[in-house]
Amino acid sequence: DISSSMYYPALEERKNKKLLSKIQFSVVAATALMELLKRQRDAFALHLFSDKLELTTQVRSTTQHYHLLLSHLEKLLAEDVKNKKTSAADALHHIAESIHRRSLVILFSDMLDDAIGDEERMDNLFSAIQHLRYNKHEVILFHVVDHKKELEFEFENRPYRFVDLETGETVKLQPHEIKKSYAEKMLKLKREIKIRSGQNKIDLIEADIIHGFRQILMPYLLKRTRMM
Repeated sequence: DISSSMYYPALEERKNKKLLSKIQFSVVAATALMELLKRQRDAFALHLFSDKLELTTQVRSTTQHYHLLLSHLEKLLAEDVKNKKTSAADALHHIAESIHRRSLVILFSDMLDDAIGDEERMDNLFSAIQHLRYNKHEVILFHVVDHKKELEFEFENRPYRFVDLETGETVKLQPHEIKKSYAEKMLKLKREIKIRSGQNKIDLIEADIIHGFRQILMPYLLKRTRMM
């Protein structure tokens, strides 16, 4: 997921607090997984999407292919992308139709899709994710968020100007004015993602960027190793 919301926190805030953005977390984790697959001589590919499928590569296991994919991932870190929305359903349907039988699909997304608040569109989104299970694919969803800020709305109680990274819209408010209702809505979304992932036999990994990719990715890889 390379929509603009994945570039939160913004560059200035990351510099001050030495934080990773969601896209940085995802790129580092994806790179680590590609390195692992390369060492195992497994073939892999890369798909990038926002409101459309922006990149799809061939499935290969060569070192040359690995470096090509690294170059695509490095471009994502070059700058903060603004006004790029998320509408993943069509892209995910296309990916599901194009990948080889019995593939492992690893999805990095904050799930902050245009479908939020629209039950029919949310159904369409999870129908697309379920489609990834087609042809006996295994699907892992890394739900990449800043838990304190994006789910609990933990900000200092002072005036803020919030900017929607995907639309550019701004709103001025004091966090306490909406914190309760916002947190309730996001908790509902989180629960819905968890329930629907379980129903569709999708392995859901809560990836809070504050913890860093090692604390999230390594325990999961160890868990999978024990299961093999």
